Amino acid sequence: MSTKIAFNAYELGETTLSNRIVMAPMTRLRAVNNIPNALIASYYGQRAAAGLIISEGVSPSPNGLGYARMPGLFSEEQVKGWKLVTTAVHEKGGKIFAQLMHAGRIGHPLNLPQGARLVAPSAIAAAGEMWTDQEGKKEHPVPQELTPAQLEETKNEFVQAAKNAIEAGFDGVELHGANGYLLEQFLSPFSNTRTDNYGGSIENRARFVLEVAAAVALAIGREKVGIRLSPYGAHNAMPYYAEVDATYTYLAEKLNDIGLVYIHLVDHSAMGAPEVPLSIKKVIREKFKNTLILSGGYTLARAEEDLASRSADLVAFGRPFISNPDLVERLRKGLPLNIKLDVSTFYSADAKGLIDYPVFEEESVNA
Repeated sequence: MSTKIAFNAYELGETTLSNRIVMAPMTRLRAVNNIPNALIASYYGQRAAAGLIISEGVSPSPNGLGYARMPGLFSEEQVKGWKLVTTAVHEKGGKIFAQLMHAGRIGHPLNLPQGARLVAPSAIAAAGEMWTDQEGKKEHPVPQELTPAQLEETKNEFVQAAKNAIEAGFDGVELHGANGYLLEQFLSPFSNTRTDNYGGSIENRARFVLEVAAAVALAIGREKVGIRLSPYGAHNAMPYYAEVDATYTYLAEKLNDIGLVYIHLVDHSAMGAPEVPLSIKKVIREKFKNTLILSGGYTLARAEEDLASRSADLVAFGRPFISNPDLVERLRKGLPLNIKLDVSTFYSADAKGLIDYPVFEEESVNA
């Protein structure tokens, strides 16, 4: 099968990508004191051959720092740290979007800075546990329900973080509306039981997501704003609900009206979640006229099929980028991939498992 399409350039809004292979956002948790550093810059710089890098989740707010060592984008020190990252990527000809991820109820007070609070659409704890560096695993506590004033404050935090991202040199931002974090928490009737204009009907539960998307698009330009969605995703206590198809059909229509540059649709079935039905992928493709990124367990051959059929415009790869910093080159040349992944180092605090995976030439020399 020809593999030409994946390596063709692509116009993403006003950003020219060198190829159609996207590095998916992946949590790495190396930001000590929530500030990006030279280690993180090296990691992304090594992978700059991707057509587009989407960063790990970056909190727009102290309240959104649910994980230990999660980076933020709300302080001058953080902006300065991210400039190291964007410079490392741009010097190698790459493009990078910051994924703005407010963890919402997925967190623990021990992971939050002083004065911050665990917040969510409703005061409903998520099932499961969260790692803390101080005391190990702890159960998710009951979060505080966001008041109307706090909703406006949180929306403004997303807007300011997007502006900070542009100041830091990012080419755009991706709103994390997937994987059970704050924006998706508003979408689900299991995590959102509000009785005001942000709860109840599909339109109400989607309201905060759409308001954030519209406000960020207005602030930095809609051609620089994408969103990640995970219909049928079960991650972080997000069970199936009967209106899921109708919810994401409505979202696709309204996000198209706002004019976001892309929807990044993730299917976690390769990792054990329910498969996203082809029917909803087709509906989103039909309703949303701009770029569609698909991700979830892709091989190059499958990526080519979806690109050729126009089921997707771009295809994202996740874990293969961890152990193959030169993934694009390996795929282009048909070289074998390094499939040895040390899961124990995915979320640790140092260089091991982050920047020490070899490129193919180094593997060959050391074989």
